[in-house]
Amino acid sequence: MNTPLSPSDAEQADTSAVRVGVLVPLSRPGWVESGRHLLAGLELAAEEVNDAGGIGGRPLELVVRDTAADPRRAAAAVEELARLGVAALAGEYHSVVARAAAAGADALGVPYLCSSAVLDALTEQPTDWVARLSPAQSHGWRTYADFLLGAGHRRVAVASEPSVYWASGFGILRDHLASHGATLTEFDARTIAPAALCDELAGDPATALLLLLGFPEPAVSIVRAVRDDPRLAGLLLGAPAGQPELTEWAALLGEDGTGVPFLCYLPERPTPLGARVGTALRERLAQAPSFVAFEGYDTVVVLAEMLRAHGTDRGRTAASWPHVAVDGTRGRIRFSRSPGISVWQWTWAPVQVVDRDPAQPDRFRILHTAG
Repeated sequence: MNTPLSPSDAEQADTSAVRVGVLVPLSRPGWVESGRHLLAGLELAAEEVNDAGGIGGRPLELVVRDTAADPRRAAAAVEELARLGVAALAGEYHSVVARAAAAGADALGVPYLCSSAVLDALTEQPTDWVARLSPAQSHGWRTYADFLLGAGHRRVAVASEPSVYWASGFGILRDHLASHGATLTEFDARTIAPAALCDELAGDPATALLLLLGFPEPAVSIVRAVRDDPRLAGLLLGAPAGQPELTEWAALLGEDGTGVPFLCYLPERPTPLGARVGTALRERLAQAPSFVAFEGYDTVVVLAEMLRAHGTDRGRTAASWPHVAVDGTRGRIRFSRSPGISVWQWTWAPVQVVDRDPAQPDRFRILHTAG
């Protein structure tokens, strides 16, 4: 374990507050709506912690930095927040950004609880400084592959863009589908126009097209092209990464954006805490909260409990991941080591495959639940 920065190295603006550094995408090219939901959950929980007496009588303060989905910007923010003396780091939605933040946290000796990013390899080597609430990509995306298989899809196409995250997801889907006799065919969205993609799909045996690419573009243009092509009327569109949950997806695509299954990390029925927090988040956001907002809330609940129990020394906090047992909005949270995952992991948050109901686009239908 790396040696944490000593208090004398920290530049604390307010020594009466326990400060937690928060990383969220609040500007483009980040998924801003997800960042806004994540921050809403983090802030709601922090307010409730302070209303209940804070951390040993000291207020909890969130020091927020916008990552804008930029790994370099996140790495710089981690360095800055470490100098400012934060007791821990929290947040982030984008996997490649969270990976940069985790590397910095590990190098500088700052505990980091990742809220929403799913890439299995958040760090190159196992570390005690980082833990994660969201399910690892290998777990969630295998669940999505099980949904496809259960729905009878044995020939699946993918429209993708280059990134570590998309490539990892493609590999998980390909391997899991292949183990059940199904195939996955990839189309590079950088080199094929939506109309040409439709031509290819019209002559392909695939019964589903998965969108492993950016939002709003090129995802929106591809969805519109497929929906407008009568040759592809029976083709299932899917988006494992969750783009259809965004209200912007519904606003841009309307009816065309319904019936597109995606991964959601909520239980089938909310816990009492989840129901209460869901109501508060809806009021705060003026819309239904996504699972990302609940991840944000749970992040602060976990860190607050750890800081109350073990104090604000970074080393003691990092050593306490395996001792966490906290009721979150989606169930009891405990961390453990999972094969192939380099950080402490909640195994597992609930995993569902859902879509927007064509008959009622603001309603989400549960199509499949992880076993």
